[in-house]
Amino acid sequence: MGKGRPRAVEKGVVGASNTVTCCESTSVPSGPVYYPTEDEFKDPLDYIYKIRPEAEPYGICRIVPPKGWNPPFALDLDTFTFPTKTQAIHKLQARPAASDSMTFDLEYSRFLQDQCGKKSRKRVVFEGEDLDLCKLFNAVKRFGGYDKVVDAKKWGDVARFLRPAGKITDCAKHVLCQLYREHLYDYEEFYNKMNQGTAVNCKKGERDERKSDHRVQSSTSKKHPRRVSGLKVKDCKVHVEEERDQICEQCKSGLHGEVMLLCDRCDKGWHTYCLSPPLKQIPQGNWYCFSCLNSDRDSFGFVPGKHYTLEAFRRIADRSRRRWFGSGPVSRVQMEKKFWEIVEGSVGEVEVMYGNDLDTSVYGSGFPRVADQKMQSVDDKLWQEYATIPWNLNNLPKLKGSMLRSIQHNITGVMVPWLYIGMLFSSFCWHFEDHCFYSMNYLHWGEPKCWYSVPGNQASAFEKVMRSSLPDLFDAQPDLLFQLVTMLNPSVLQENGVPVYSVLQEPGNFVITFPRSYHGGFNLGLNCAEAVNFAPADWLPFGAFGADLYQRYHKPAVLSHEELLCVVAQHGDVDSRVSSYLKKELLRISDKEKSWREKLWKDGIIKYSRMTPRKCPQYVGTEEDPTCIICQQYLYLSAVVCSCRPSSFVCLEHSEHLCECKTVKLRLLYRHSLAELFDLAFSMEEFTSDDKAECRSVRRQSSCQGALTKKVKGISVNLNQLATEWLLQSSTILQNPFLSNAFVTTLRKAEQFLWAGSEMDSVRDMVKTLIEAQKWAEGIRDCITKIEFWYQDSTVKKVHLEFIDELLRFNPPPCNEPNYHKLKEYAEEARLLVQDIDTALSRCSKMSELELLYSRACGLPIYMKESKKLEGRISLIKTWLDSVRKCISARHPTVLEFNILYKLKSEILDLQVHLPEIEVFENMLNRAESCSIQCREMLEGPMNLQNVSLLLKEWDNFAVAVPELQLLRQYHSDTVLWVAHVNDLLRRAHVQGDQHNTVNELMHIFEEGSSLKIQVDELPLVEMELKKASCRENALKAHDSRMPLEFIQQLLEEAKMLHIEEEKLFVDLSCVLALAIPWEERAREILSHENPISDFEDMIRDSENIFAILPSLNDVKDAFSEANLWLRNSKPYLVSSPCASSSLLKVEDLQMLVSESKLLKVSLGERRMLELVLKNCKLWECEASSLLDDCRCLFELDNCVDGVSSDLMFRVEDLIARIQSAIASGVSLGFDFIEISKLQASCSTLQWCKRALCFSDCPSSLEDVLEVAEGLSHSSVSGALLKVLVDGVEWLRRALEEISRPCNSRRCHLTEVQDTLNDYKNVNMTFGAVYGQLEEAIRKHMLWQEQVHQFFGLNSRDRSWSLMLQLKELGDTVAFSCSELDMILSEVEKVENWKKRCLDKIGSSVQTDNLLFNVLKKIKQTLERSLFIYGDVKERKDQNLCICCLLHSECQEFLTCSTCMDCYHLQCIGLTAKDTCIENYKCPYCAILIGESHYPSGGGLLRFGKKRIELKILTALLSEAEHFCLSLCRIDEMEVLNELVEKALLCKSFLREILNFASTVVDEDISIVSEKLMKAIKASDVAGVYDEHDNSDLELALAKNLWKIQVNRLLNGVCKPTIRQIQKHMNEGVDMEISAEDHYMLKLTSVKCLGLQWAELAKKVANDSGALSLDKVLEVIVEGENLPVDVDEELKMLRFRCMLYCICRKPYDKKGMIACKQCNEWYHFDCMKLPCTQQLYICPACNPCAEEPLPTNHERLGSAKFVEPKTPSPRHTNPRKKQKRDVGNVTCKMFTTATAAEDRDSSRCRKSNGIECLRWQNRKPFRRAAKKRVELRSLTPILYTQR
Repeated sequence: MGKGRPRAVEKGVVGASNTVTCCESTSVPSGPVYYPTEDEFKDPLDYIYKIRPEAEPYGICRIVPPKGWNPPFALDLDTFTFPTKTQAIHKLQARPAASDSMTFDLEYSRFLQDQCGKKSRKRVVFEGEDLDLCKLFNAVKRFGGYDKVVDAKKWGDVARFLRPAGKITDCAKHVLCQLYREHLYDYEEFYNKMNQGTAVNCKKGERDERKSDHRVQSSTSKKHPRRVSGLKVKDCKVHVEEERDQICEQCKSGLHGEVMLLCDRCDKGWHTYCLSPPLKQIPQGNWYCFSCLNSDRDSFGFVPGKHYTLEAFRRIADRSRRRWFGSGPVSRVQMEKKFWEIVEGSVGEVEVMYGNDLDTSVYGSGFPRVADQKMQSVDDKLWQEYATIPWNLNNLPKLKGSMLRSIQHNITGVMVPWLYIGMLFSSFCWHFEDHCFYSMNYLHWGEPKCWYSVPGNQASAFEKVMRSSLPDLFDAQPDLLFQLVTMLNPSVLQENGVPVYSVLQEPGNFVITFPRSYHGGFNLGLNCAEAVNFAPADWLPFGAFGADLYQRYHKPAVLSHEELLCVVAQHGDVDSRVSSYLKKELLRISDKEKSWREKLWKDGIIKYSRMTPRKCPQYVGTEEDPTCIICQQYLYLSAVVCSCRPSSFVCLEHSEHLCECKTVKLRLLYRHSLAELFDLAFSMEEFTSDDKAECRSVRRQSSCQGALTKKVKGISVNLNQLATEWLLQSSTILQNPFLSNAFVTTLRKAEQFLWAGSEMDSVRDMVKTLIEAQKWAEGIRDCITKIEFWYQDSTVKKVHLEFIDELLRFNPPPCNEPNYHKLKEYAEEARLLVQDIDTALSRCSKMSELELLYSRACGLPIYMKESKKLEGRISLIKTWLDSVRKCISARHPTVLEFNILYKLKSEILDLQVHLPEIEVFENMLNRAESCSIQCREMLEGPMNLQNVSLLLKEWDNFAVAVPELQLLRQYHSDTVLWVAHVNDLLRRAHVQGDQHNTVNELMHIFEEGSSLKIQVDELPLVEMELKKASCRENALKAHDSRMPLEFIQQLLEEAKMLHIEEEKLFVDLSCVLALAIPWEERAREILSHENPISDFEDMIRDSENIFAILPSLNDVKDAFSEANLWLRNSKPYLVSSPCASSSLLKVEDLQMLVSESKLLKVSLGERRMLELVLKNCKLWECEASSLLDDCRCLFELDNCVDGVSSDLMFRVEDLIARIQSAIASGVSLGFDFIEISKLQASCSTLQWCKRALCFSDCPSSLEDVLEVAEGLSHSSVSGALLKVLVDGVEWLRRALEEISRPCNSRRCHLTEVQDTLNDYKNVNMTFGAVYGQLEEAIRKHMLWQEQVHQFFGLNSRDRSWSLMLQLKELGDTVAFSCSELDMILSEVEKVENWKKRCLDKIGSSVQTDNLLFNVLKKIKQTLERSLFIYGDVKERKDQNLCICCLLHSECQEFLTCSTCMDCYHLQCIGLTAKDTCIENYKCPYCAILIGESHYPSGGGLLRFGKKRIELKILTALLSEAEHFCLSLCRIDEMEVLNELVEKALLCKSFLREILNFASTVVDEDISIVSEKLMKAIKASDVAGVYDEHDNSDLELALAKNLWKIQVNRLLNGVCKPTIRQIQKHMNEGVDMEISAEDHYMLKLTSVKCLGLQWAELAKKVANDSGALSLDKVLEVIVEGENLPVDVDEELKMLRFRCMLYCICRKPYDKKGMIACKQCNEWYHFDCMKLPCTQQLYICPACNPCAEEPLPTNHERLGSAKFVEPKTPSPRHTNPRKKQKRDVGNVTCKMFTTATAAEDRDSSRCRKSNGIECLRWQNRKPFRRAAKKRVELRSLTPILYTQR
């Protein structure tokens, strides 16, 4: 491949900056760079195909065009405006997930309630502000969870997520860790288990008894938002109706409720298959939709910003760049490093603006386009060349070989390029292109663009690393990579084994990204780029992957991949390269369609239809295809629809999710049959060299079905067999007489075969035959019908003979149609008439013959096209006759147009008819031609006005408008008018008024006369008058305004030639000329010699009286003005005191003025004065130069090597005085001498030398020395003397700094002090006092070092902590920096830090003292009290000892516990003196033991009121101290800590002994266990140290003991326990791992089994519809009342079972009943012989006078078995509630929905239950609200039928 370089940026465009250097390399390897030659650069797709094998493994490459590449930038930079987006760069990676805090709080609260037994969470405060637990949880999840954050010490990064701008201290990290451990660690474990599917579902609160019930509840909890108790049973039909009320937010369907997920916050529903991505199964635990998981407030994206011009955007970009890197050059590595620091959140908040995704069809393209307006600065040829070049991104997608050529509409970003205006750090995040397209990016101008790429074959690994690195973001947004808002450092990808490559795109370079290659990057400054997608043939497999990805994530696709394949294969430019890829893809989609269509046919779909064909099938996307309501993909090839949802479509894969109708009701829509798809795929083989015969066999084999069978009503059905049967039926239909319905039915049946492969070709052929036959037969019938109807109504449209001939052309006829022969007779008659008409039209006929034929054609019911010709011929003849008759009768001149006559003449031949008017018309035409010939001869020769007038008179009244005659008339009229105008103007030409208008008129007349076609004699006179008028006009101009002298002379000579010089105007001009000539001669003389300035003034004054422009006047004025200007400039130098002016004068300006005075043409006396001033300035400059030389000589003195000479100070002072005098004199001259500044600098240096020399004579302070040392830092003077003085002052500064050694300065080393002491020998100045101070400081340091060595030489037990502190304080004062000092400070700091840590962790438990030793002593005392309690509480000698503080209670008020008999100070237990009267006081420990202690905050049983320290913390502190204290010195605090840990371990052993004993007891007697646990509680509360594990075990032991106490109370209490209470206690016992052999667990199990057995029996009895006798029922009731379990619900059901109804005295038996309107009692329809349609009823008891008698017992027994019960029906006073039971008929269903508020005038007819039954005996009047029956008049016939 060739080499080249990128073009330079075009002038006028914002150019590339040279501030970015690329010499440094990054850790990311570079992608390939290619330099195509001119020939290789011609076709971009061929070149990319050539480099693809080498470049694709990198995922990206850069292409540098050849040298000749130089496209113009097509946008106007001055007027170009564009919108921007704001990018928060610091949030591209280090941002918290956009989680909704309310959703997290809801889930967290449910976790606390279900898993921890807490009702609500506490408020958590961090650094004085409320801590957002949601953000904290997501931040820790980002870094891998709690354990990984602790191991990797990432708490600082976690804290930055919460407080990006705050400072993170070590203390804050520790506090944050503890808060997470306390509040979120358990939730993290629960969350991880739920995601792994191992956690127990806790959505519904209480757990059910059986695991199976639990699983049912877990699955159904997702379907319904309401939380119901596990003991309640819902009716299945009501449940189904409630499910259908919930609508899926995606597909808008309420069906398939079994896979409907309801959000546990917003209660909105989604099908699992409608989610993006879809879920395979219902997740465990709570589930929240993405809207509730993601917070709009915290959602991240690029915010639309303002519109900017390019200049305004450039200013912002430059300001941003200067802020980060200044104005100097900066390398790429620096920029990359800073960018990734910002992205990772370590810099702070950074926002930039980016003009990205600008649609070039709206904002314009950077490349030239043919349709765009060309810029004026660009050459036309260059514009046209680059507008059509293939590398122009506007042309790239539609090049030959691109799959996108078939797309007609413009897709922005894909077919239409996008423009990008970037600035520093504006970014494009990790992504790959839509549909995995290739992309090409071109950088027009500006700073480079940095790209990163991951190859397409590593895309899965890339996605895996992204998900593991940003888990919280992906949990909140699974489709995060589709959103282009996330970056990840390439180093993270490299660390995880993902290859990453980078490319630096320079201006003029192309960057190519390959399919499925993830890429991203950022801009290094202001630039402009343009990008577009393209798709060569090798893209096709990747496009299929992209389409599958869209379907998997339910994302709408940009275009239909299947449609693109089919359109390219059918109408595209396919070659051998394209065909191989295209064939594979077509076979893939064909196989997929085949498998799914076969599956749906087997599932029962029998309705098939073809989709509507495209209007423009050669293009993609011309018509909008429907999309699948589930996966949102275009349905081009096929779709499934149902009549229940006609506007909803699904793809074949989601057909089962469309609705719940049977598959036979579904319809499959398809665009191509399988045979067509496979034929299309194998048609690509035409472009390859494969064997055609073999290809055809493979094609047939691929498209054919196998034995495709399915079962219909238990019978196996084969598709081929069904097709054969259909073919037989079709053959029979063709032979029978035609019936339209039979054909329609047969064709409809054929739909189920046409979708299949080539094995159904016979069916397709038969379908074509049937359709053709049906169309033919219907055409025959339609023609006969129209013919017969026309005879009745002639306005009906006739049948065309051509259509009849087409129908009769079939031989034999396609089917049996009886009207065929009848139509044939009509056709024969029409054909005979056609022959007659053709004969008449082919020869010259008479008008009458033609009209007769036309009347015959109008009387025939068949339309013939020959009749139309005949009608046209007759109409044409009539029209011609009308026109000719008008011409013959015309009498006015020029009425007839000549062309009309010729047109009528040409029409005679076409008429072919005999007419008398033709001869008259030809005579008129001949006369008109004769006139035309005469006029043409006149026009061709010279024309005279008289001859033309005679000819026009001859043809004056001719009616035809001959064109030549009209032209002559126009010429004659123009000439006559011109002659009249000339005569009038010549009469006014000599008047000297407005000569300008006269000249214009004469000029106009002369031009008109020259253009006349007829010759005239007045033209020369007009020319002479024009010259005279022009001369007079110029004379008037000279009279009115000054004219040049030459102009006046020439004007007078012209007037003389025209003989008008005697006129007054010309005489006045002669006088002016006489004055001007002498003045001009005098002016030339003055200018040639130097004359006084007064002569020039006189000449200028004389010129004002001459009214002409004089040639020398300007020269005279210029000489005069130059002299005046020189005088004004010289004035400042001629005044007496020049220094009085506002600014200093320049010597150079004075010298220039002297030189200019020699060039003046005027004689001036001020010239000599200026020359004298210049001489004085030169003399002062010489004196100043001499002084500067003396200073240089002094500075270069080399005689001061052995010390400064004695007379040096005198010489310095003398030179300072001379310089100051010279400066004063120079200033007095008032000029700006450069020597003055040099003299001042030398004087300043001399004064510094004077101060430096003074340090040798007297001691000085460090401040003075520092001031002098800094005084010469900016001096440019050098020399030997200065070097000696500078070295001496520098040594003095170092020495004084080392002696003083301030506390806030750096401590120097001993070697540095010794070096300073040795350097004194090389200093040529004496500083004796300072030298002695240095020696003394070194001696003190050496003495301190010896003391340190003696200390560390002692035994470790003899080293005291106080002695070490003394050495530290002394070292701070006298020691230089050394290893001994570092060791002392380090060891002291270790011990101090250890003490501080101990006090921080332990001191909080004892708040009364800030000393560690005292704190440890107090904790030790608490442990001693705890050990005392563990020893033997009952055998204490002193019974008045407080158990909390072990102090005597004589001096304080106390209370004695009535249970344990221990004493407590009122202060210790939180009571006051007025509480001493409490009787039977029970201490807190006893209350905990028996479960009577209540804590409003919830939680466990143990709640110790004192702050205590954990044992493992003490152990860690002790272990830490032992590492350094054993080798350092003796520390009292460590010894006390050691004793404290030993006592704590002893307490731990006592506690473990008690707990082990408690865990082994399973007897009924728990008194011994309670006593030991009481001791453990008191000892643990008193102790200041605790162990978390022991506390948990103690709490568990107390819970078990309390559980046994509660079970004992439950079973032996006054009230019987319910089965639910028993089950609850059993579940609690299982949770606490209480042994199944425990006494109380066994007792609960036996009671539960007994209760459940009886409850099951009671349910059977209650639902037996009266099968069991009442006596037996009463026995069951008595048995239930004697159970040890509360079974009130079942007892109510049994008592309800005993209630009797109606006059038949039967229990409830689900028969239809009606209520009495007055007494509200219920009666069976059958028993009372009532029709079911009756709406109003009054029983005989309420209306004894009614005519209807009560039915007898015999009649009642006739309908049903009657048993007279002994138990009366109860009286009911409560109104009935809404029924919830199933009913037996439609009437009862309707009645159960009625309410008491409906129509009160109608009767009630409802289904009764036990609570609402009537009583028959002992009835009394009740005051009740009457319940009305619902009016169902429209349903009465249905009710009667069902009855």
